[in-house]
Amino acid sequence: MSSEMPKIQKIKRKDSEWRELLTPEQFHVGVKEGTERAFSPGNFESEKRDGVYHCVGCDTPLWSSEHKFDSGTGWPSYWQPVSENVVETKTDFKLIYPRTECHCAVCGLHMGHVFKDGPPPTGQRWCINGVVLNFRPAAD
Repeated sequence: MSSEMPKIQKIKRKDSEWRELLTPEQFHVGVKEGTERAFSPGNFESEKRDGVYHCVGCDTPLWSSEHKFDSGTGWPSYWQPVSENVVETKTDFKLIYPRTECHCAVCGLHMGHVFKDGPPPTGQRWCINGVVLNFRPAAD
């Protein structure tokens, strides 16, 4: 049995196509790599139901409520994505110090950043902008 992950089929869109699909705030955060305000209403920071968080750009499942924790930062935080191959990272030099930025591996939308101050078992805090997520509650 192969241990390789299935290859992701990438989606490429022009800014004009993104503008048709996304709200202005989603475009700012997802395409222009902005950040929503902490504790923004509806950003899923305080969402407690079981379910899966999907990318607004391509509907890829990215984050699970099983991996979500309260970081106190004002953004939804996870200690790992649903699978290693659904997110990609790169170094972000927009501030004085480098950070690790994460993107949806399928459509490339900016999700947020990953830090090394999270809980066990990974020690990671994937700090994600809720505006680029759609939440699907688990079936009861």
